[in-house]
Amino acid sequence: MGTKGLVFNVQGYSVHDGPGIRTIVFLKGCPLGCQWCSNPESQNPNEEVGFNPARCLGLAKCQMCLKGCPYGAIVADDKGADYPTIKRSLCQKCPDYACRKACPAGALVVYGDFLEPLEVIKRVEKDEVFFQRGGGGLTVSGGEPLNQPDFLLDLLSLAHKRRLKTALETSGFGSYEVLKAAARVVENILYDVKVISRAKHLAGTGQDNELILDNLKRLTADFPKLSILVRTPVVPGFNDTSKDAQELGQFLRALPNVTFEALPYHRFGEGKYGFLGRTYPLAGLTLDPKALEDFNRLTLAARNL
Repeated sequence: MGTKGLVFNVQGYSVHDGPGIRTIVFLKGCPLGCQWCSNPESQNPNEEVGFNPARCLGLAKCQMCLKGCPYGAIVADDKGADYPTIKRSLCQKCPDYACRKACPAGALVVYGDFLEPLEVIKRVEKDEVFFQRGGGGLTVSGGEPLNQPDFLLDLLSLAHKRRLKTALETSGFGSYEVLKAAARVVENILYDVKVISRAKHLAGTGQDNELILDNLKRLTADFPKLSILVRTPVVPGFNDTSKDAQELGQFLRALPNVTFEALPYHRFGEGKYGFLGRTYPLAGLTLDPKALEDFNRLTLAARNL
């Protein structure tokens, strides 16, 4: 197959993204800009350089990256810190990423590698022994997988031919025709619904949710026997009210062939924002475990009325 996809991680031994033990293939690029995103390196549809200061040897000992960048994008920190900073406007994303090669400590990383479907499948198949024990398999996530439609469908089709069980994790923000084609060759879909309120969704993600909700309705109608799990991350101050839970439950009432799971807000990806020269927008927020329990209870109660 001639397509290549931009993949930023292949993560084995996951137990939270589909049945059994899964290997997750994360595709880069997402049209949503969720403020709570735990994988900020997934959002940009292009390769990008990240810098982890905890691994840096310090400019007093090493300046290999400054010397290695042909565009002058790696410079000394202007606040006097003993580590470099990246002038991202100057970064030309050179083919060999000279800065990454120059850094002896691995403090500079590049998020995103262009891979062919077979390259990815061969990585996934190394974990087959775990799949056989628990009914697991490959989960394609992101970013938003629908953002790379040709690669997504080629990857899923190849996995299907090689008898790998597959799952798709999606926000539903993309072409329904692509989603429909993917649904034909997967066993499970994990479908994120952030909130029912259009205004809240726009404020929290930068996009309207009409397409997301419409795609889910069409998907459940066209594939009544497909295993579809609707998941909602409960985020403090965004969608954690009783009204949000009840509106979600009422929406799900018309979709009897889906299951539901409320996910707890967490800040596991907060440090990666700094690696990309960004500030985490929800710093300091925490979710009361009771709020998650209440949200789940109220959603299911409204659904079962």
